[in-house]
Amino acid sequence: MVLKALLLEIQMRLPSFSRVCLGNLRHCWCQLIQIRHCPDQKLKIGVVLSGGQAPGGHNVISGIFDYLQDRAKGSILYGFRGGPAGIMKCKYIELTSEYIYPYRNQGGFDMIASGRDKIETPEQFKQAEETALKLELDGLVVIGGDDSNTNACLLAENFRAKNLKTRVIGCPKTIDGDLKCKEVPTSFGFDTACKIYAEMIGNVMIDARSTGKYYHFVRLMGRAASHITLECALQTHPNITIIGEEVQQLIAELNEILAHDTVDEGSLWKKKLTDQSLLLFEFLPQAIQEQLMLERDPHGNVQVAKIETEKMLIEMVETELEKRKQEGAYEGQFKGQSHFFGYEGRCGFPTNFDATYCYALGYGAGVLLHSGKTGLISSVGNLGASVEEWSVGGTALTSLMDVERRHGKFKPVIKKAMVELEGAPFKKFASLRDEWALKNRYTSPGPIQFSGPGSDAISHTLLLELGAQA
Repeated sequence: MVLKALLLEIQMRLPSFSRVCLGNLRHCWCQLIQIRHCPDQKLKIGVVLSGGQAPGGHNVISGIFDYLQDRAKGSILYGFRGGPAGIMKCKYIELTSEYIYPYRNQGGFDMIASGRDKIETPEQFKQAEETALKLELDGLVVIGGDDSNTNACLLAENFRAKNLKTRVIGCPKTIDGDLKCKEVPTSFGFDTACKIYAEMIGNVMIDARSTGKYYHFVRLMGRAASHITLECALQTHPNITIIGEEVQQLIAELNEILAHDTVDEGSLWKKKLTDQSLLLFEFLPQAIQEQLMLERDPHGNVQVAKIETEKMLIEMVETELEKRKQEGAYEGQFKGQSHFFGYEGRCGFPTNFDATYCYALGYGAGVLLHSGKTGLISSVGNLGASVEEWSVGGTALTSLMDVERRHGKFKPVIKKAMVELEGAPFKKFASLRDEWALKNRYTSPGPIQFSGPGSDAISHTLLLELGAQA
Protein backbone atom coordinates (compact mmCIF):
# COMPACT_ATOMS: atom_id res chain seq x y z
CA MET A 1 0.00 0.00 0.00
CA VAL A 2 1.09 3.57 -0.51
CA LEU A 3 3.15 4.96 2.35
CA LYS A 4 0.94 8.02 2.53
CA ALA A 5 -1.25 6.19 5.01
CA LEU A 6 1.78 5.36 7.11
CA LEU A 7 2.93 8.99 7.26
CA LEU A 8 -0.50 10.55 7.55
CA GLU A 9 -0.33 11.17 11.28
CA ILE A 10 3.30 11.46 12.36
CA GLN A 11 3.11 12.88 15.84
CA MET A 12 6.23 14.20 17.49
CA ARG A 13 6.88 12.81 20.96
CA LEU A 14 8.90 15.77 22.15
CA PRO A 15 8.97 17.18 25.71
CA SER A 16 6.36 19.68 26.84
CA PHE A 17 8.78 22.55 26.09
CA SER A 18 8.88 21.46 22.44
CA ARG A 19 8.89 24.30 19.95
CA VAL A 20 8.29 21.95 17.02
CA CYS A 21 5.05 20.58 15.66
CA LEU A 22 5.67 18.30 12.74
CA GLY A 23 2.04 17.93 11.76
CA ASN A 24 1.01 15.66 8.91
CA LEU A 25 3.66 14.82 6.34
CA ARG A 26 1.95 13.81 3.16
CA HIS A 27 3.02 12.33 -0.14
CA CYS A 28 6.29 10.60 -0.93
CA TRP A 29 8.78 10.35 -3.72
CA CYS A 30 10.20 7.37 -5.52
CA GLN A 31 8.79 3.91 -5.36
CA LEU A 32 9.91 3.55 -1.77
CA ILE A 33 6.29 4.36 -1.08
CA GLN A 34 5.48 0.67 -1.35
CA ILE A 35 5.92 -0.89 2.09
CA ARG A 36 5.49 -4.37 3.37
CA HIS A 37 2.89 -4.18 6.11
CA CYS A 38 4.49 -6.17 8.92
CA PRO A 39 3.00 -4.86 12.17
CA ASP A 40 4.74 -7.55 14.23
CA GLN A 41 8.19 -7.09 12.70
CA LYS A 42 10.82 -6.05 15.22
CA LEU A 43 13.87 -4.31 13.81
CA LYS A 44 17.41 -3.84 15.02
CA ILE A 45 18.70 -0.52 13.68
CA GLY A 46 22.04 1.21 14.17
CA VAL A 47 22.69 4.95 13.82
CA VAL A 48 26.00 6.78 13.51
CA LEU A 49 26.94 10.47 13.49
CA SER A 50 29.77 11.06 11.03
CA GLY A 51 31.94 14.12 10.45
CA GLY A 52 31.59 17.61 11.89
CA GLN A 53 28.71 18.61 14.13
CA ALA A 54 25.60 20.33 12.78
CA PRO A 55 22.58 21.61 14.73
CA GLY A 56 19.68 19.15 14.64
CA GLY A 57 21.49 15.81 14.63
CA HIS A 58 19.84 14.72 17.85
CA ASN A 59 16.40 15.25 16.30
CA VAL A 60 17.31 12.93 13.43
CA ILE A 61 18.01 10.21 15.98
CA SER A 62 14.78 11.10 17.83
CA GLY A 63 12.83 10.74 14.57
CA ILE A 64 14.29 7.27 13.92
CA PHE A 65 13.55 6.20 17.48
CA ASP A 66 9.97 7.48 17.41
CA TYR A 67 9.28 5.74 14.10
CA LEU A 68 10.38 2.43 15.59
CA GLN A 69 8.23 3.03 18.66
CA ASP A 70 5.23 3.99 16.52
CA ARG A 71 5.41 1.43 13.74
CA ALA A 72 7.72 -1.39 14.78
CA LYS A 73 7.13 -1.83 18.49
CA GLY A 74 9.75 -3.84 20.31
CA SER A 75 12.49 -2.71 17.93
CA ILE A 76 15.97 -1.75 19.16
CA LEU A 77 18.00 1.32 18.19
CA TYR A 78 21.77 1.17 18.70
CA GLY A 79 23.88 4.32 18.70
CA PHE A 80 27.47 3.78 17.56
CA ARG A 81 29.87 5.87 19.64
CA GLY A 82 32.46 8.16 18.15
CA GLY A 83 31.45 8.00 14.50
CA PRO A 84 32.31 5.25 11.99
CA ALA A 85 35.08 4.01 14.31
CA GLY A 86 32.27 2.91 16.62
CA ILE A 87 30.96 0.63 13.88
CA MET A 88 34.37 -0.89 13.18
CA LYS A 89 35.14 -1.40 16.89
CA CYS A 90 31.56 -2.38 17.74
CA LYS A 91 31.30 0.38 20.36
CA TYR A 92 27.64 1.14 20.88
CA ILE A 93 24.89 1.93 23.34
CA GLU A 94 21.25 0.90 23.21
CA LEU A 95 19.21 4.08 22.89
CA THR A 96 16.13 4.19 25.10
CA SER A 97 13.40 6.77 25.59
CA GLU A 98 14.97 7.91 28.86
CA TYR A 99 18.41 8.23 27.27
CA ILE A 100 17.19 10.21 24.25
CA TYR A 101 14.76 12.50 26.11
CA PRO A 102 17.26 15.18 27.32
CA TYR A 103 18.77 15.58 23.82
CA ARG A 104 15.61 16.42 21.89
CA ASN A 105 15.84 19.85 20.25
CA GLN A 106 19.35 20.26 21.62
CA GLY A 107 22.46 21.17 19.65
CA GLY A 108 25.64 19.14 19.39
CA PHE A 109 26.37 15.50 18.72
CA ASP A 110 27.13 14.59 22.32
CA MET A 111 24.38 11.97 22.56
CA ILE A 112 26.73 9.43 20.98
CA ALA A 113 29.54 11.73 19.67
CA SER A 114 30.90 11.85 16.15
CA GLY A 115 34.14 11.09 14.33
CA ARG A 116 35.83 11.50 10.95
CA ASP A 117 37.01 7.93 10.36
CA LYS A 118 36.14 6.29 7.06
CA ILE A 119 35.20 2.73 6.24
CA GLU A 120 37.04 2.21 2.96
CA THR A 121 39.67 -0.55 3.17
CA PRO A 122 38.86 -4.27 2.86
CA GLU A 123 39.78 -4.74 6.52
CA GLN A 124 37.48 -1.91 7.61
CA PHE A 125 34.59 -3.28 5.54
CA LYS A 126 35.20 -6.65 7.18
CA GLN A 127 34.99 -5.06 10.63
CA ALA A 128 31.70 -3.36 9.70
CA GLU A 129 30.33 -6.68 8.45
CA GLU A 130 31.28 -8.38 11.72
CA THR A 131 29.48 -5.71 13.73
CA ALA A 132 26.38 -5.96 11.55
CA LEU A 133 26.33 -9.73 12.03
CA LYS A 134 27.04 -9.60 15.76
CA LEU A 135 24.18 -7.16 16.42
CA GLU A 136 21.93 -8.75 13.77
CA LEU A 137 21.32 -5.32 12.29
CA ASP A 138 18.39 -4.92 9.95
CA GLY A 139 19.53 -1.44 9.06
CA LEU A 140 22.05 1.35 9.58
CA VAL A 141 21.48 5.11 9.31
CA VAL A 142 24.54 7.21 8.46
CA ILE A 143 24.10 10.87 9.39
CA GLY A 144 26.77 12.89 7.62
CA GLY A 145 27.99 15.07 4.77
CA ASP A 146 29.03 14.26 1.23
CA ASP A 147 31.94 11.97 2.14
CA SER A 148 29.96 10.23 4.89
CA ASN A 149 27.09 9.54 2.51
CA THR A 150 29.56 8.31 -0.10
CA ASN A 151 30.66 5.89 2.60
CA ALA A 152 27.01 4.96 3.23
CA CYS A 153 26.60 4.14 -0.46
CA LEU A 154 29.70 1.93 -0.44
CA LEU A 155 28.53 0.17 2.73
CA ALA A 156 25.14 -0.50 1.18
CA GLU A 157 26.78 -2.04 -1.87
CA ASN A 158 29.18 -4.07 0.25
CA PHE A 159 26.49 -5.47 2.56
CA ARG A 160 24.32 -6.35 -0.41
CA ALA A 161 27.22 -8.09 -2.19
CA LYS A 162 27.84 -10.17 0.95
CA ASN A 163 24.13 -11.05 1.21
CA LEU A 164 23.81 -9.35 4.60
CA LYS A 165 20.33 -8.29 5.61
CA THR A 166 21.65 -4.93 6.86
CA ARG A 167 20.32 -2.06 4.77
CA VAL A 168 21.90 1.41 4.76
CA ILE A 169 20.21 4.82 4.58
CA GLY A 170 21.94 8.22 4.64
CA CYS A 171 20.85 11.60 6.03
CA PRO A 172 22.15 14.94 4.63
CA LYS A 173 24.17 16.80 7.27
CA THR A 174 26.59 19.72 6.93
CA ILE A 175 26.49 23.37 7.91
CA ASP A 176 28.52 24.10 4.75
CA GLY A 177 25.42 23.62 2.60
CA ASP A 178 27.39 21.74 -0.08
CA LEU A 179 25.33 18.53 0.05
CA LYS A 180 22.19 19.18 -1.95
CA CYS A 181 20.48 18.53 -5.25
CA LYS A 182 16.98 18.86 -6.66
CA GLU A 183 15.65 15.99 -4.54
CA VAL A 184 17.67 17.00 -1.44
CA PRO A 185 17.10 20.78 -1.30
CA THR A 186 19.33 21.47 1.71
CA SER A 187 21.48 19.81 4.34
CA PHE A 188 20.48 20.17 7.97
CA GLY A 189 22.42 22.56 10.18
CA PHE A 190 22.91 25.17 7.44
CA ASP A 191 19.87 27.22 8.48
CA THR A 192 20.93 27.36 12.13
CA ALA A 193 24.62 28.03 11.53
CA CYS A 194 23.88 30.91 9.14
CA LYS A 195 21.51 32.52 11.62
CA ILE A 196 24.12 32.24 14.40
CA TYR A 197 26.82 33.81 12.23
CA ALA A 198 24.44 36.48 10.92
CA GLU A 199 23.67 37.54 14.49
CA MET A 200 27.38 37.97 15.26
CA ILE A 201 28.01 39.82 11.99
CA GLY A 202 25.05 42.09 12.77
CA ASN A 203 26.52 42.84 16.20
CA VAL A 204 29.84 43.79 14.60
CA MET A 205 28.01 46.02 12.10
CA ILE A 206 26.32 47.91 14.89
CA ASP A 207 29.70 48.36 16.58
CA ALA A 208 31.17 49.72 13.34
CA ARG A 209 28.28 52.11 12.90
CA SER A 210 28.46 53.22 16.54
CA THR A 211 32.12 54.27 16.70
CA GLY A 212 33.57 54.28 13.20
CA LYS A 213 36.88 53.24 14.77
CA TYR A 214 37.52 49.94 12.98
CA TYR A 215 37.01 48.29 9.63
CA HIS A 216 35.88 44.77 10.49
CA PHE A 217 37.02 41.77 8.41
CA VAL A 218 35.05 38.56 9.04
CA ARG A 219 35.97 35.06 7.90
CA LEU A 220 33.34 32.30 8.03
CA MET A 221 33.39 28.51 7.86
CA GLY A 222 32.56 26.72 4.65
CA ARG A 223 35.61 24.89 3.22
CA ALA A 224 35.51 24.97 -0.59
CA ALA A 225 31.90 26.15 -0.88
CA SER A 226 30.76 29.67 0.01
CA HIS A 227 27.07 28.99 0.73
CA ILE A 228 27.38 30.21 4.34
CA THR A 229 29.10 33.43 3.28
CA LEU A 230 26.50 34.08 0.59
CA GLU A 231 23.56 33.43 2.92
CA CYS A 232 25.01 35.61 5.68
CA ALA A 233 25.55 38.39 3.13
CA LEU A 234 21.92 38.16 2.07
CA GLN A 235 20.90 38.40 5.72
CA THR A 236 23.20 41.24 6.82
CA HIS A 237 24.22 43.31 3.72
CA PRO A 238 27.97 43.88 4.30
CA ASN A 239 29.91 46.38 2.21
CA ILE A 240 32.11 43.75 0.57
CA THR A 241 31.68 39.97 0.32
CA ILE A 242 34.20 37.65 -1.29
CA ILE A 243 32.68 34.49 -2.77
CA GLY A 244 35.32 31.78 -3.09
CA GLU A 245 33.83 30.21 -6.21
CA GLU A 246 34.87 33.33 -8.08
CA VAL A 247 38.55 32.69 -7.26
CA GLN A 248 39.66 29.03 -7.10
CA GLN A 249 42.15 28.24 -9.86
CA LEU A 250 45.26 28.76 -7.72
CA ILE A 251 44.15 26.37 -4.98
CA ALA A 252 43.15 23.72 -7.55
CA GLU A 253 46.64 23.85 -9.07
CA LEU A 254 48.35 23.70 -5.66
CA ASN A 255 46.24 20.68 -4.69
CA GLU A 256 47.37 18.83 -7.80
CA ILE A 257 51.04 19.72 -7.28
CA LEU A 258 51.04 18.69 -3.61
CA ALA A 259 49.33 15.40 -4.43
CA HIS A 260 52.37 14.32 -6.45
CA ASP A 261 55.42 16.41 -5.51
CA THR A 262 57.44 17.33 -2.48
CA VAL A 263 57.70 21.09 -2.19
CA ASP A 264 61.38 21.97 -2.55
CA GLU A 265 63.19 24.98 -1.18
CA GLY A 266 64.44 25.78 -4.66
CA SER A 267 60.86 26.57 -5.71
CA LEU A 268 61.10 24.43 -8.85
CA TRP A 269 57.51 23.32 -8.20
CA LYS A 270 56.32 26.87 -8.96
CA LYS A 271 57.09 26.28 -12.62
CA LYS A 272 54.07 23.96 -12.69
CA LEU A 273 51.72 26.87 -11.87
CA THR A 274 50.10 28.73 -14.72
CA ASP A 275 51.32 32.30 -15.21
CA GLN A 276 48.16 33.78 -13.69
CA SER A 277 48.28 31.52 -10.61
CA LEU A 278 52.00 32.16 -10.08
CA LEU A 279 51.41 35.90 -10.24
CA LEU A 280 48.66 35.63 -7.62
CA PHE A 281 50.74 33.37 -5.38
CA GLU A 282 53.73 35.73 -5.45
CA PHE A 283 51.42 38.67 -4.68
CA LEU A 284 50.23 37.09 -1.40
CA PRO A 285 52.02 37.83 1.90
CA GLN A 286 54.67 35.27 2.92
CA ALA A 287 52.59 33.98 5.86
CA ILE A 288 49.63 33.23 3.58
CA GLN A 289 51.88 31.51 1.03
CA GLU A 290 53.11 29.21 3.79
CA GLN A 291 49.57 28.47 4.98
CA LEU A 292 48.53 27.57 1.44
CA MET A 293 51.25 24.93 1.40
CA LEU A 294 50.07 23.24 4.61
CA GLU A 295 49.18 19.53 4.62
CA ARG A 296 45.78 18.93 3.01
CA ASP A 297 42.74 17.76 4.98
CA PRO A 298 41.35 14.18 4.64
CA HIS A 299 39.41 15.29 1.54
CA GLY A 300 42.54 16.55 -0.22
CA ASN A 301 41.54 20.20 0.24
CA VAL A 302 43.48 23.19 1.56
CA GLN A 303 42.76 23.49 5.29
CA VAL A 304 41.01 26.81 4.83
CA ALA A 305 40.23 27.22 8.54
CA LYS A 306 43.99 27.48 9.16
CA ILE A 307 44.50 30.23 6.59
CA GLU A 308 43.87 33.59 8.23
CA THR A 309 42.49 35.27 5.13
CA GLU A 310 40.90 38.05 7.17
CA LYS A 311 44.34 39.07 8.48
CA MET A 312 45.79 38.72 4.99
CA LEU A 313 43.24 41.19 3.64
CA ILE A 314 43.94 43.66 6.45
CA GLU A 315 47.66 43.47 5.69
CA MET A 316 47.05 43.95 1.98
CA VAL A 317 44.84 47.01 2.60
CA GLU A 318 47.45 48.49 4.94
CA THR A 319 50.14 48.01 2.30
CA GLU A 320 48.04 49.60 -0.43
CA LEU A 321 47.02 52.59 1.71
CA GLU A 322 50.62 53.19 2.80
CA LYS A 323 51.58 53.23 -0.87
CA ARG A 324 48.85 55.78 -1.58
CA LYS A 325 50.02 57.93 1.34
CA GLN A 326 53.49 58.01 -0.13
CA GLU A 327 51.95 59.14 -3.42
CA GLY A 328 49.88 61.80 -1.66
CA ALA A 329 46.63 60.16 -2.70
CA TYR A 330 45.40 59.18 0.81
CA GLU A 331 45.34 61.07 4.12
CA GLY A 332 42.92 59.04 6.23
CA GLN A 333 43.40 56.45 8.98
CA PHE A 334 42.74 52.75 8.76
CA LYS A 335 42.45 50.25 11.59
CA GLY A 336 41.47 46.70 10.75
CA GLN A 337 39.85 44.28 13.20
CA SER A 338 39.75 40.58 12.30
CA HIS A 339 37.16 37.95 13.26
CA PHE A 340 36.74 34.24 12.54
CA PHE A 341 33.30 32.75 13.18
CA GLY A 342 33.44 28.99 12.80
CA TYR A 343 32.92 26.45 15.53
CA GLU A 344 30.46 28.75 17.29
CA GLY A 345 27.86 27.84 14.68
CA ARG A 346 28.13 24.03 14.72
CA CYS A 347 26.40 23.09 17.97
CA GLY A 348 23.81 25.77 18.68
CA PHE A 349 20.17 25.02 19.47
CA PRO A 350 18.60 24.15 16.10
CA THR A 351 16.20 26.66 14.60
CA ASN A 352 12.56 25.67 14.26
CA PHE A 353 13.28 24.78 10.64
CA ASP A 354 16.26 22.54 11.40
CA ALA A 355 14.59 20.91 14.42
CA THR A 356 11.54 19.95 12.36
CA TYR A 357 13.47 19.11 9.20
CA CYS A 358 15.82 16.80 11.11
CA TYR A 359 12.97 14.99 12.82
CA ALA A 360 11.33 14.43 9.44
CA LEU A 361 14.62 13.12 7.98
CA GLY A 362 14.98 10.66 10.86
CA TYR A 363 11.38 9.47 10.73
CA GLY A 364 11.71 9.09 6.97
CA ALA A 365 14.90 7.05 7.39
CA GLY A 366 12.99 4.69 9.68
CA VAL A 367 10.27 4.30 7.05
CA LEU A 368 12.82 3.56 4.34
CA LEU A 369 14.52 0.83 6.37
CA HIS A 370 11.20 -0.69 7.42
CA SER A 371 10.17 -0.83 3.78
CA GLY A 372 13.31 -2.78 2.84
CA LYS A 373 15.15 0.00 1.02
CA THR A 374 18.93 0.45 0.93
CA GLY A 375 21.41 2.81 -0.70
CA LEU A 376 19.07 5.82 -0.41
CA ILE A 377 19.41 9.19 1.31
CA SER A 378 16.42 10.36 3.34
CA SER A 379 14.94 13.44 1.69
CA VAL A 380 12.23 15.98 2.43
CA GLY A 381 10.74 18.20 -0.25
CA ASN A 382 8.40 21.16 -0.69
CA LEU A 383 10.28 22.88 2.14
CA GLY A 384 9.07 26.34 1.12
CA ALA A 385 5.53 25.39 2.13
CA SER A 386 4.08 24.84 5.60
CA VAL A 387 5.21 21.69 7.41
CA GLU A 388 1.89 20.00 6.70
CA GLU A 389 2.68 20.18 2.99
CA TRP A 390 6.20 18.74 3.15
CA SER A 391 6.87 15.54 1.22
CA VAL A 392 9.01 12.72 2.56
CA GLY A 393 10.92 10.14 0.57
CA GLY A 394 14.29 8.83 -0.46
CA THR A 395 16.76 9.41 -3.28
CA ALA A 396 19.34 6.96 -4.61
CA LEU A 397 22.79 7.86 -3.30
CA THR A 398 24.32 6.82 -6.61
CA SER A 399 22.34 9.59 -8.36
CA LEU A 400 24.31 12.15 -6.33
CA MET A 401 27.70 10.68 -7.17
CA ASP A 402 30.37 11.80 -9.57
CA VAL A 403 34.06 11.03 -10.19
CA GLU A 404 36.48 13.53 -8.65
CA ARG A 405 40.24 13.76 -8.46
CA ARG A 406 41.43 13.57 -4.83
CA HIS A 407 45.01 13.20 -3.67
CA GLY A 408 45.92 12.84 -7.32
CA LYS A 409 43.55 9.90 -7.93
CA PHE A 410 40.07 9.62 -9.40
CA LYS A 411 37.44 8.42 -6.93
CA PRO A 412 33.65 8.02 -7.00
CA VAL A 413 32.24 10.53 -4.52
CA ILE A 414 29.12 12.55 -3.91
CA LYS A 415 29.68 15.77 -5.80
CA LYS A 416 29.94 18.90 -3.67
CA ALA A 417 27.30 21.49 -4.49
CA MET A 418 29.17 24.76 -4.97
CA VAL A 419 27.67 28.24 -5.17
CA GLU A 420 26.28 28.50 -8.70
CA LEU A 421 27.26 31.85 -10.16
CA GLU A 422 24.21 31.60 -12.43
CA GLY A 423 21.96 30.52 -9.57
CA ALA A 424 19.20 32.65 -8.01
CA PRO A 425 20.94 33.28 -4.62
CA PHE A 426 24.17 34.58 -6.18
CA LYS A 427 22.32 36.63 -8.80
CA LYS A 428 20.26 38.26 -6.04
CA PHE A 429 23.46 39.08 -4.14
CA ALA A 430 25.22 40.34 -7.27
CA SER A 431 22.34 42.70 -8.03
CA LEU A 432 22.75 44.38 -4.64
CA ARG A 433 26.45 44.33 -3.78
CA ASP A 434 27.37 47.53 -5.63
CA GLU A 435 24.80 49.44 -3.59
CA TRP A 436 25.93 47.77 -0.33
CA ALA A 437 29.55 48.70 -1.10
CA LEU A 438 28.86 52.43 -1.09
CA LYS A 439 25.92 52.84 1.26
CA ASN A 440 25.14 51.70 4.78
CA ARG A 441 22.57 48.99 4.24
CA TYR A 442 23.53 46.92 7.30
CA THR A 443 20.85 44.62 8.71
CA SER A 444 21.22 43.07 12.16
CA PRO A 445 18.90 40.05 12.37
CA GLY A 446 19.49 39.52 16.10
CA PRO A 447 19.42 36.16 17.89
CA ILE A 448 17.55 33.08 16.72
CA GLN A 449 13.84 33.20 17.54
CA PHE A 450 11.88 30.11 18.53
CA SER A 451 8.44 31.75 18.75
CA GLY A 452 6.77 34.86 17.42
CA PRO A 453 7.39 36.77 14.17
CA GLY A 454 10.35 35.46 12.22
CA SER A 455 10.70 32.25 14.22
CA ASP A 456 9.87 30.10 11.22
CA ALA A 457 11.79 32.12 8.63
CA ILE A 458 13.64 30.00 6.07
CA SER A 459 17.07 30.89 4.70
CA HIS A 460 17.23 33.23 1.70
CA THR A 461 19.31 30.63 -0.14
CA LEU A 462 16.67 27.91 0.10
CA LEU A 463 13.76 30.19 -0.75
CA LEU A 464 15.57 31.63 -3.78
CA GLU A 465 16.55 28.18 -5.02
CA LEU A 466 12.97 27.00 -4.63
CA GLY A 467 11.75 30.05 -6.56
CA ALA A 468 9.70 31.21 -3.57
CA GLN A 469 11.48 34.56 -3.29
CA ALA A 470 12.30 37.14 -5.94
